[in-house]
Amino acid sequence: MDNITIIFLGVVQGLTEFLPVSSSGHLILFQTLFGFKEPQLMFDIFLHMGTLVAVCIFFRSDLIGIIGDTWRFSVEIFEGRERLTSINRQPNVMLALWIITATIPTALIGLFFRSPLEALFGNIHKVGVMMICTGLILAVTIFISAGYARRRDIGLLTSLAVGIAQGLAIIPGISRSGTTIVCGMACGMERELSARFSFLLSIPAIIGAMLLQLNFEGLRGSDIFPLLLGLATSAISGFFALRILMGTVRRGRLLYFAPYCWLVGLLIIIF
Repeated sequence: MDNITIIFLGVVQGLTEFLPVSSSGHLILFQTLFGFKEPQLMFDIFLHMGTLVAVCIFFRSDLIGIIGDTWRFSVEIFEGRERLTSINRQPNVMLALWIITATIPTALIGLFFRSPLEALFGNIHKVGVMMICTGLILAVTIFISAGYARRRDIGLLTSLAVGIAQGLAIIPGISRSGTTIVCGMACGMERELSARFSFLLSIPAIIGAMLLQLNFEGLRGSDIFPLLLGLATSAISGFFALRILMGTVRRGRLLYFAPYCWLVGLLIIIF
């Protein structure tokens, strides 16, 4: 790939990873249009690494609080200065617990259904159908009022439901961010909390997916510059996409992305 193509795909990955329009669907679409005969897995891994950098920087305050409070609470329990029953008074520790809980169904779906789901990456027609499904998922938000989605806690059932939604979003064309945010809102979570939980939950998911696909032998035979260029462009565009989407979610305008998904899905199927 030339540098312009690399930068273009990096920007596409960064924007679509967090905007609810399916990054995998767009990467497959453009890689097909550029004439790639099969998915560029090593390149895709570095693009996802870039979005991982973006989400870690954007939510750095949350991550510092989660890691610091969880470590401190664990030490206090070990030393006998705190009891496990007091975890309810530790919001960041509870958030870490719900992220771990939600990651379990995601990991199980990824491990047991990885092969059949990865096979869909070669079927551009099915990607179009799934893009239309993503639009329908986003359209559900028209029925979720701000008065209903106002819970400031997550809970066991909600975390499991969002984790399952994230696992199903492995299907190319299904937006991970859109599916998990809508699922959280449908469970009664406040809009901004639902988006925040969705993106924090993406961190272990992205790391797990990269570890499953990473091929060190293939990395040795690859030119590292295009990979790093793709990583940098996806990180920068991903950071700005996060700012856009968080504002969109706060204003309750997630529905606005549905027509775009329907249009792209139909164009993929027709052409």
